[in-house]
Amino acid sequence: MSWLTNYVKPKLRKVLNPKETPDNLWHKCKSCGQMIFQKEFIANQYVCAHCDHHDRVPPKDRFDALFDNGSYDLIDMPKVNQDPLKFRDTKRYSERLKAARNSTGDEDAIKAAVGKVGGVTTVIAVQNFYFMGGSMGMAVGEGIVAAARHALKISAPMVMMTASGGARMQEGILSLMQMPRTTVAVQMLRDAGLPYLVVLTDPTTGGVSASYAMLGDIQIAEPGAMIAFSGPRVIEQTIREKLPEGFQRSEYLQEHGMVDMVTHRHEMAEKLGSVLAMLMSGQHRKKAAE
Repeated sequence: MSWLTNYVKPKLRKVLNPKETPDNLWHKCKSCGQMIFQKEFIANQYVCAHCDHHDRVPPKDRFDALFDNGSYDLIDMPKVNQDPLKFRDTKRYSERLKAARNSTGDEDAIKAAVGKVGGVTTVIAVQNFYFMGGSMGMAVGEGIVAAARHALKISAPMVMMTASGGARMQEGILSLMQMPRTTVAVQMLRDAGLPYLVVLTDPTTGGVSASYAMLGDIQIAEPGAMIAFSGPRVIEQTIREKLPEGFQRSEYLQEHGMVDMVTHRHEMAEKLGSVLAMLMSGQHRKKAAE
């Protein structure tokens, strides 16, 4: 019996059962439900070819799409104290960090790089929603400050691409303190006359939307992105009223003056290049006049 179970049965299963399809071969659109070949989906910058839904994008793919010829240099992110509060809920915070690092290959939810966008040397910082929901902890705060300092050092504009569920609860007050710290970093750029642009992607919420995400000289949003402090369900339960259609989405916020423009991902590099060229030429003329 053991011979049949241990030898014959596995051999038959191997011959008769078809090879399983790899999990990462197809992508199911979160909006329309269409199945898209993963390679085509990535090549289309994570935009659904059927309904134009803009999905979330890892930092590396952002950099590859935005910098001229995909050429850029990463900026070193400062090291921060790991698990300063020794936090634990259903599992230890240190274990959550380890799992996020293994799944994304990144140290934390922020990466920054410098290169040319439309011919203009630019610092771009990108939040990674795949790393614990892009939550803002000390590492994200330090990363944004480091990116701003690098922009100041080389007299370059800075572009911040937000994607976050808000502050990281496992770091408590230390996470919330990143709101004023990043606000000061943005003010440093402003005092130096350097442009600070924000690209709001889905989702941008909580303490992130209450700080550096809403401080851009120009606010650009991707189509359909949720941009809010509290989610619509929380607001509806609080005010006990039905919210307007598309409330807290990019297009609604543009109509009501919170967003300057809504730009398709395929046009983002060109749009950023033209805006940055215009702003930096204005800065050069101002310096020449002085």
